[in-house]
Amino acid sequence: MRINVTAALVLGLMACTQAHAQTGKYPDRPVRMVIPFPPGGTVDVVGRLVGPIAATSIGQQIIMENRVGASGIIGTGFVAQSKPDGYTLLINTTPLVTNTLMFSKVPYDVLTDFAPISLLASTPSFVSVHPSVPAKNVKELIALAKSRPGTLNYGGAGTGTNPHIAGELFNFLAKTEIAVVQYKGGGPALTAAISGEVGVSFSGIAGATGFVKSGRLRALGVTSLKESPALPGVPPIANVLPGYEFSAWFALVAPKGTPRDIVNVLNQHFVKAAKSQELARRFADEGIDSIGGTPEQLATFLESELKKFARVIKERKMKAD
Repeated sequence: MRINVTAALVLGLMACTQAHAQTGKYPDRPVRMVIPFPPGGTVDVVGRLVGPIAATSIGQQIIMENRVGASGIIGTGFVAQSKPDGYTLLINTTPLVTNTLMFSKVPYDVLTDFAPISLLASTPSFVSVHPSVPAKNVKELIALAKSRPGTLNYGGAGTGTNPHIAGELFNFLAKTEIAVVQYKGGGPALTAAISGEVGVSFSGIAGATGFVKSGRLRALGVTSLKESPALPGVPPIANVLPGYEFSAWFALVAPKGTPRDIVNVLNQHFVKAAKSQELARRFADEGIDSIGGTPEQLATFLESELKKFARVIKERKMKAD
């Protein structure tokens, strides 16, 4: 009996040691972060800001991969179907939930096919116009849109993306019909606004403030309830349209089934990066606010966002197919 007890203790110790070793060695190779939109958009900007700092903390390279198409569905679906080993991650924003409301079929369920890691950050957007558009503020833009129904347009980054939702919320509350022209991402949509291909833009502040400062875009209002330090003097749209509020958020998730100990490691290092002084300074320059919450907080947030956007999408009859 004594031999059996001793053997059991040894086996138990070996199992614990082995489990600890498996947890302790993660990650032992580079981690891939999939960005489901083209370079230049807010998701790409946030991913490329937070990724290198998290990589330094975690001790492995984090490789950014822009896997684009179908309003982010291609990259998101790819991650949903990837091996749940912690080496393939997804950073995404509003379309993570709105795509499931607007497309009749997507290759994932936002609430069940991912392991939440952290809500990393958020940023307001802003409405701007090309200098050729004769509107100096939001009130004038609304009046112009109503006097020229169907002639003004704005650039979207794909169906259900941040610019699309922000634009349709504006149309819904202002009772205007500014038409959307869809592009393959936020970067191309912003380029279209700068060139005058579209007259109106609902852009994320991150990566776009330089075009306002250079005079290539005229900022009219921010989508948050207070002014953004990155766009001083630009008032909230809600001052003219009560109830208007929209903020882009950036969530980090892994495929479902990713072991909880790996999720915890990723959460620890990405939250540390999100709250670092280095990133806080860079985020502030781009009008981004750090968050860095728990996996449970992200799961609850995604569920609430799904319910919130269902109303706007239904009222505006926003369907992709």
